Amino acid sequence: MKALFNAAGPATFTFTKENLAKVDAIIKKYPEGKQQSAVMPLLHLAQQQNDNWLPRAAMDTVAEMLGMARVRVYEVATFYTMYNLAPVGTYQVQVCTTTPCWLRGSDQIVKACEDHLGVKLGETTADGKFTLCEVECLGACVNAPMMQVDTKSSSTYYEDLTPENTKKILADLAEGKNVKSGPQSGRHTSEPGAVPKAANDG
Repeated sequence: MKALFNAAGPATFTFTKENLAKVDAIIKKYPEGKQQSAVMPLLHLAQQQNDNWLPRAAMDTVAEMLGMARVRVYEVATFYTMYNLAPVGTYQVQVCTTTPCWLRGSDQIVKACEDHLGVKLGETTADGKFTLCEVECLGACVNAPMMQVDTKSSSTYYEDLTPENTKKILADLAEGKNVKSGPQSGRHTSEPGAVPKAANDG
């Protein structure tokens, strides 16, 4: 079960001027009286602003802005794995282990990450660069196995993983290199890995 509050969190939270404009635009997307539906994107925005994790003060700010009971916001934040309730590394490595990825070898991808980073699922490396976790389906089943790597400002998919290319991705990220997103096998998006010949090709 996810812990609710982190003692290291700030006592207060205020959206930046730039993000307040985004907050206003997000809320306006919803019909009058339905503004509380904006809770998830506002929590995501608050998390982005706060080094990719969500302190209690940010949840309370969102609750106040939307006229919600604080506990309702806490319920959302603790239910979804996309919200981090404690500080995470510069790179948050999220390995999908749901059935399609598992059938295609996600156990080996998890092991490759653990071996390379020297941490277990749910842990952060000593240098604070990487946090490793497992997540449920990320919707890239056709390119399984895959992982999503989050930073403060981006979320990137890496697909068609093998233990070898997974370790290379992690090594390149650690060195600050630009790493190609998407399939790592050379195929274009989700095209078939090998196109069978037509029957009349002989």
